[in-house]
Amino acid sequence: MPRRKRNAGSSSDGTEDSDFSTDLEHTDSSESDGTSRRSARVTRSSARLSQSSQGHLTGKHERHFSISGCPLYHNLSADECKAPTERQLRYKEKVAELRKKRNSGLSKEQKEKYMEHRQTYGNTREPLLENLTSEYDLDLFRRAQARASEDLEKLRLQGQITEGSNMIKTIAFGRYELDTWYHSPYPEEYARLGRLYMCEFCLKYMKSQTILRRHMAKCVWKHPPGDEIYRKGSVSVFEVDGKKNKIYCQNLCLLAKLFLDHKTLYYDVEPFLFYVMTEADNTGCHLIGYFSKEKNSFLNYNVSCILTMPQYMRQGYGKMLIDFSYLLSKVEEKVGSPERPLSDLGLISYRSYWKEVLLRYLHNFQGKEISIKEISQETAVNPVDIVSTLQALQMLKYWKGKHLVLKRQDLIDEWIAKEAKRSNSNKTMDPSCLKWTPPKGT
Repeated sequence: MPRRKRNAGSSSDGTEDSDFSTDLEHTDSSESDGTSRRSARVTRSSARLSQSSQGHLTGKHERHFSISGCPLYHNLSADECKAPTERQLRYKEKVAELRKKRNSGLSKEQKEKYMEHRQTYGNTREPLLENLTSEYDLDLFRRAQARASEDLEKLRLQGQITEGSNMIKTIAFGRYELDTWYHSPYPEEYARLGRLYMCEFCLKYMKSQTILRRHMAKCVWKHPPGDEIYRKGSVSVFEVDGKKNKIYCQNLCLLAKLFLDHKTLYYDVEPFLFYVMTEADNTGCHLIGYFSKEKNSFLNYNVSCILTMPQYMRQGYGKMLIDFSYLLSKVEEKVGSPERPLSDLGLISYRSYWKEVLLRYLHNFQGKEISIKEISQETAVNPVDIVSTLQALQMLKYWKGKHLVLKRQDLIDEWIAKEAKRSNSNKTMDPSCLKWTPPKGT
């Protein structure tokens, strides 16, 4: 959505429909609740169709840029929304009068009382709020607090929120609703919620669908920050520097912890590079997964943390991420290995990848004497990982004082058959599509 059009149909704080929604709350609350539920289910396509329509529900603007601002969506004609009704005007005047009934300001004694209360209780008690605003607005705030407490209590009784454990049960991420697996150290005010709403492009996390909808109307991100170093078809990989894009990388780590058990890095992201894989369509580049990598690793780890988003698992993307990490190691002319300990799913993925690499190498090998060192140099896989994989495949034997690699043709034939079935798949990395130079220093 072009940013130059936004000022014509909405205010800078994203509250373009606030006048009408406030009035409507008291005139017909049931209709408002129904409208809110329908708005939450609006698809992107219908929202885009509404953007080209004329008029705005408040009658103040010639155009609207959200589905909630469309008169036709609310079963009204453009003329019917040009002016508020008499009942709405009377209510607006009443609210204006109520908001005038406020003291001119806090006295010196009141300020001292408020400061003493804050110093005494800190964050364990709510600050004193009397005389900070009108009684009408304070009453609205209290009612909202009570309603939120009731909703949280209902969620707790239903088992969606449990004290002292992972309270974030689901996240709304793009067009998916994902169940979380592990606890992630989000700020307490977010962690106590049963559900988080996330922007799938900038990874900002929010408390409600309404906040997310307003954010998406303003968010200009359509792909991860950093440099696009790989593109083949709709799949791209972006290199994101943890020092240059600290907030994005921290949000990415917090998101990853919801699906990884052993992850311990959340905020100290500056020493790392993040390689983010995405799939592009007409709405933007959607997050598939990522892996992080230390800028200077003394143990030559080429992966510190790796994740494939749950909605893309079991589709070959995890193996693509692993293959890409070794492709970078080949360009750097290094031998790489993932940082330990690996998660359960990570270990399964790496063992499957190492097995495939070795069977491919043995299938193409024509010589008589094979060397672990030569395999490592050609594949960029650490010799320790090669030996452990050969042992797991029962292809490494000790005979007459020598270690021998057995070429098990049955395993190779089985791998060839699987490859034939996957011949039409595009889930492979193409080295010719990589446009990357190893970074120098930190």
